Amino acid sequence: MTVPPPDLLRPGGTSVRTVLAAGMDAAGMEREGEHPDLGLPRVRRACVVLVDGLGFTQLTERSGHFPFLRSLLPDAAVLESVVPSTTAAAVTSIGTGLTPGQTGMLGYTVRDPGTGTLLNMIRWDQEIVPVESWQRHRSLAGSLAAPRRFVNVGPARFAGSGLNTAAFRGARDVSAEDLPERVDATVAELRSGAADLAYLYWGEVDHVGHVSGWDSWEWGEEASRTDRELRRLARALPAGTLLVITADHGMVDVAETIDAARVPELVRGVDLISGEPRAMHLHTSDPGVLSRWRDHLGERAWVLPHDEALPLYPGLEPRFERVIGDVVVFMRGRTVVVDSRTQTPASMALIGVHGSLTPAEMLVPLLVTVT
Repeated sequence: MTVPPPDLLRPGGTSVRTVLAAGMDAAGMEREGEHPDLGLPRVRRACVVLVDGLGFTQLTERSGHFPFLRSLLPDAAVLESVVPSTTAAAVTSIGTGLTPGQTGMLGYTVRDPGTGTLLNMIRWDQEIVPVESWQRHRSLAGSLAAPRRFVNVGPARFAGSGLNTAAFRGARDVSAEDLPERVDATVAELRSGAADLAYLYWGEVDHVGHVSGWDSWEWGEEASRTDRELRRLARALPAGTLLVITADHGMVDVAETIDAARVPELVRGVDLISGEPRAMHLHTSDPGVLSRWRDHLGERAWVLPHDEALPLYPGLEPRFERVIGDVVVFMRGRTVVVDSRTQTPASMALIGVHGSLTPAEMLVPLLVTVT
């Protein structure tokens, strides 16, 4: 058994990937596939909101910015994100009900075993690898008898994007830009009877956290704005609508940054680093890489050989086994490892980060109310 250090979680609890499927079932939407039980009440329609980056730690420790969400905390559940605890992996798992090991969404970036190319799972260059050839599974929207009854509300730039295609293909896209516009669009779809379930995505909490950190005043302002709009959503939805609010992951603020490209012990023998600064895949044929990374990072990281890391990716399909690094590194505490050979200065300067197995990154809220 792969046992992490005591400050990291070994996933095995109820996963956020079950939320959308449970919401669809609660709304009585006829579909194929597994039917997870989160104890949600049966309703006529449902609205599932994903607040990117709003982990349980962030919500509870800065609850003063969330009077509406705080009112739902007494009945809240705590779910686990996926491994790695990052948007591309978690959103696709939410949209498909599957694990990253099944979808292949195994990091912010991954190494394509066929070409050795570093693929970005958010931006996704489909000229290199088409989404459907990588993530071949049907989405939950695609499993519906009436897929147009599922609407995916988000910015126009997301419609038809690689990530949306991986997670939600088959859904009907409804474009709306700012959060108030998305709230209005969601309410209109459900009030008109055009949809039985609306999925509403909001990424600004995550964005501000990346740039300024989740302990910043900027994050607090965005949190307050988000809470106000979610309260307005709850009040405007038609009576009897199930409102489910969750997140894809949490976040930690960086205290130490190590650039692997500038540390001889870390860069030697490593052909490519994929993943993200909190959860890295080291691709190498040098057996000394494992010990050198362990020795240099010490208690700042959990460094695993390929075979010992595999159990952390349940359902891993054989075609994705070589996507997992020859060495896998999960950061502890508030340290990150970046690689200036492949990362931009802006990405290396991010303050709020995620991807690893700490509770602050892995635990997310499940907030439920019926309007």
